[in-house]
Amino acid sequence: MKTKKYHILGLCLIVWQVWLPTYAQEGSITGMVRDKETSAPLPYAMIVLSRSVDSLPVTEILTDSTGSFTLQHLAWDRYILRASFWGFESVALNLNLSQASLPLGEILLSPSSSLLEAIEITGRTSKSYLTVDRQVYDAEQFQNSQGGSALDIVRNLPSVTVDIQGQISLRGSQGLRVMIDGRQVETDPITLLNQLPANHVEHIEVLTTPSAQYDPDGQGGIIHIQTKSGLADGFSLLVNGRYGLPSLAQYDNREATRRFGGDVTVNWRKGVWDLTLGADYRRNDIAGRREGYVNTFQNGIFTEFPSSGERSYDNIQYSGRFSLRYQPDLKHTVSLRFFAGDRTKYRTADIRYTNQQRRSIDPNAFLGAKTYWEQYQQMKRGTEQGTLLHSLTYFNKNLRVREGDFLIGGLDYRWQLPSNIQLDLSALAERTVLGGPTDNVSLAWPNISDTLQYQFNTNDNPLDGIRLRADIQQEVKDLIWKVGYQYRYLFHPGDFLYLDRDLERDIFQVNPLFSNQIELTRQIHGGYFLVSHKWKQLSYQAGLRLEYMDRQVRLAQPDTTYTYEIFQPFPSLNLAYHLPKGWILRGGYSRRIERATTFKLTPFPEREHNETLDQGDAQLLPEFIHSVELGLDKSWETHHLFVNGYFRSIQNVMNRVNTIFNDTILNRYYTNAGNARAAGVEMGSDFYPTSWFHIALGGNIYRYGISGTLFGENFRTANTVFSFNASAQIDIVSDMRLQALFNYISARVTAQGNESRFYNPSLILQKIFSQGKYSLSLQWLNVDLGLLKSNERSRTSFQDHFFTRTHYIYEVDQVFLTFSYRFNQTEKKPDFIKSEFGEKEF
Repeated sequence: MKTKKYHILGLCLIVWQVWLPTYAQEGSITGMVRDKETSAPLPYAMIVLSRSVDSLPVTEILTDSTGSFTLQHLAWDRYILRASFWGFESVALNLNLSQASLPLGEILLSPSSSLLEAIEITGRTSKSYLTVDRQVYDAEQFQNSQGGSALDIVRNLPSVTVDIQGQISLRGSQGLRVMIDGRQVETDPITLLNQLPANHVEHIEVLTTPSAQYDPDGQGGIIHIQTKSGLADGFSLLVNGRYGLPSLAQYDNREATRRFGGDVTVNWRKGVWDLTLGADYRRNDIAGRREGYVNTFQNGIFTEFPSSGERSYDNIQYSGRFSLRYQPDLKHTVSLRFFAGDRTKYRTADIRYTNQQRRSIDPNAFLGAKTYWEQYQQMKRGTEQGTLLHSLTYFNKNLRVREGDFLIGGLDYRWQLPSNIQLDLSALAERTVLGGPTDNVSLAWPNISDTLQYQFNTNDNPLDGIRLRADIQQEVKDLIWKVGYQYRYLFHPGDFLYLDRDLERDIFQVNPLFSNQIELTRQIHGGYFLVSHKWKQLSYQAGLRLEYMDRQVRLAQPDTTYTYEIFQPFPSLNLAYHLPKGWILRGGYSRRIERATTFKLTPFPEREHNETLDQGDAQLLPEFIHSVELGLDKSWETHHLFVNGYFRSIQNVMNRVNTIFNDTILNRYYTNAGNARAAGVEMGSDFYPTSWFHIALGGNIYRYGISGTLFGENFRTANTVFSFNASAQIDIVSDMRLQALFNYISARVTAQGNESRFYNPSLILQKIFSQGKYSLSLQWLNVDLGLLKSNERSRTSFQDHFFTRTHYIYEVDQVFLTFSYRFNQTEKKPDFIKSEFGEKEF
């Protein structure tokens, strides 16, 4: 028994001697993580420490804003330390901690060559680069956007054009979707980009063949915006103010334009908590005029009504944003986000009309014209000798107000599981109230005190949307697989009321032709699988998405429900092959869908203009798009060059076409006009001829054609379109720079006519103070000086019995002063939420 006790005592002494030093003595490990190629520190890189004996994790930490880290209170033992950072190859070190301090010095990470990582450009940083499925552009190179919105940045990207109405086109297609910091949003990109301050944007990614991981919505692809970031621990502040000087050009508008605004973002982070608050207000009025001409021919009567007058916009918007992130450890992250905002847009169209009616001496003289100009000339010849039946000049006051109140909330959860598995869950709910009245008053001319006609219409469009999403992914060496499910629900009713004023009895009466109620209900179930892999010099990404959509459009008068159901596959494939001397061969394919908004599905007419009605089609089919592209990309030193060839086919093209409602009113409605094809080549370059001179050029030329059936007749039309964007920046001194920008798009055809060319030049001078803490910019936008025709565009459409041409002239030579202040502003992305549904219907 005594021997057994001695054996136990001896065993305890051995254990004591072996383990006591380990637990009784503590040490620390310090180091810094850097980019191996540029030696730049990598802030917020992940450091994971595990025991060598059993690989069990001991602690996890993020590097600070300088890339440094310290691990304290560690028992003396053998460890494995892993350092990783998104876009870089991870590094594992075997360590033996047997002293009070173990300095590791610099840990160098190499840029990853796996499928989803970017091609790094060394030396002085280039302003753009390529990944396997997207082009990435640095937002800071476009100084004309500072103090403005993200839309001002987007208009400068290669192959992207923004027309006079703010409509965005990519490679000639207006069907685009927007993502913010990896979150997909189902919204109108114009409204969304207008609400996001440009000063918050880090860079913009353009995905022309998005993978199956993303919503397949959007004919042209996806614009992904990455916002700027804050700090690891502490407080940061970003303040921007903008003031527009009085208009230099005059357009005889009733009221002077007002342009001013500002935004503020506050971020506080301490330990596991991360809080961000933001608010902004912007008033951005745009002066302008509209010159129009319309003619119609019915029952041998030729009616023409030229017009001229004010066409201006007052834009007022403000919003507040809140986000809270809780990260108790690197395995779990919970994010709560809210957004509340209000946007009001006043469109003034005070136009003078001169209506004349003549009886044609030859009712068929102008039918069968091949071009709109030929038709116009034939109509004039057929009527100039005709009898004048009627002539009236009057003044039309038309004010349309569009309001939108947004309230959005979202909750996200991320769980990092063993074996490099990541689970993401997210939920979003939105309540949006849309609507606004239109006043349409026709007054005698020149005695405008006499009212000839008074009409008032308004609509109330509350919208409710829900998005639920679950994604899981795993990374195994160079292979990444992802699988996910998403549910989207949209309920959008509309109550439209149209009133005519009985001038004799001085009362309003309901006009049943334009008054009605509509309800849109849409449910979408979608699931996807995606695999990414790198094999030697080839990287590929292949996926398949399956979606089921149930759409119901219900009308009150008559009580009718239109139902549409589809179950469709949406495959995708992206390839990148690394050639010698830094060249990359890239290819991509994606099948996509463009769904109709509620506005396009509303089957009864809505009168928002004196001479036109707007109407949709409750049975409008979605567009189905096949996109294919092949390109070459090269990055060297401070330069970047890419060339892409692409082809896109569109089935069930949704076009807005015109018909005659009566002799002085055209009915504009949406219909599936046929099929279209576009084939083209785009090029982009980004280089520094010298250390103080930077040039970015982008050009796109494509052949677009559309064919189908309108009004029972076959049609086919096509033309070649080209556009280019250019910017040149000169560093005058180290803290002052001058930038010039130019955007241009040529004329292009539509189903019934064409649109003219459009261009805008800009000049910006920026001065930076206190090592970037303050900055002041002088922006001269839409440069014209009375010598050019900047910010002008015409639209023409015609059929056998009508012709219309509208020329829009919007304000030029706008001058802004922009001031920015930054306190501790570094690199954490503000986790703001954006509208999923309502902004698309604004």
